[in-house]
Amino acid sequence: MKAMILAGGLGTRLAEETSVKPKPLVEIGGFPILWHVMKIYAHCGVTDFIICLGHKGDLIREYFLNAFHRGSDFTIDLQSDRISIHKTRSEPWRVTLVETGVQTMTGGRVKRAAEYLGSDQEFCLTYADGVADVDVGALIHSHRESGRLATVTAVQAPDRFGRIAMDNGCAMRFEEKPRAADWINAGYFVVNRKAIDLVADDLTVWEREPLRKLTADGQLGVYCHTGFWMCMDTLQERQTLENLWASGKPPWRVWANGRSEASQDALSSNQRGGRVRSWTDKEANGRPTLVF
Repeated sequence: MKAMILAGGLGTRLAEETSVKPKPLVEIGGFPILWHVMKIYAHCGVTDFIICLGHKGDLIREYFLNAFHRGSDFTIDLQSDRISIHKTRSEPWRVTLVETGVQTMTGGRVKRAAEYLGSDQEFCLTYADGVADVDVGALIHSHRESGRLATVTAVQAPDRFGRIAMDNGCAMRFEEKPRAADWINAGYFVVNRKAIDLVADDLTVWEREPLRKLTADGQLGVYCHTGFWMCMDTLQERQTLENLWASGKPPWRVWANGRSEASQDALSSNQRGGRVRSWTDKEANGRPTLVF
């Protein structure tokens, strides 16, 4: 199975970084956040990637063109212009880089890149700015078990502000960034390619018309993830991720825990979830909310 990653957005809320580089190349622990997302998939055996490019896409192309030599031991014969590789530390991945346009919306990017899916009838789909300790293998199993055209990973993200419980003017309890009651779109989709037919053109936003139609038809399943998830939309969130990496135990570094194998028995009842019953414009933490 291939994983398609949306990496063409402007990243305007992280303008301090994205004025000089695309958001997917903003680094956490010395590695682009895009690399972290790809490592999460590779941990579960998904190593064939389609990267949808847009804003400053040439810099992402350059990153992968140099990936083989980055960190490798090699000798250059300047006279003959020959390079001898002694040791390589490159990832065992296959990466297809697709120009999908600077102004193209998320649905349009998926439609433009669909030709590189080959004969695959289903694929993973996510954003290049969100990391999680999600079990991709269990997610894929949940999608196949449901028989629906698409499955979205849902999380209860922490509120941006703390909550205070009061009684008679006295604070009885304070919760620092508690989990929100709403479930939100965390990315990490599994999609049947038939769902791409719901994308009209470059201006189609994947999170609007296509997902609303799938929801109305009972064809959008949900995989509830109760572990770690965080997207990098602001400098503060980038710094939080940087601090977690520096701690030596970043919760999304699942590849340090050995290969993950999903089975039906490994899926808890809440992870199996069900179908999404409504996809609303009301947003929690900047993302549409789900009711299921």
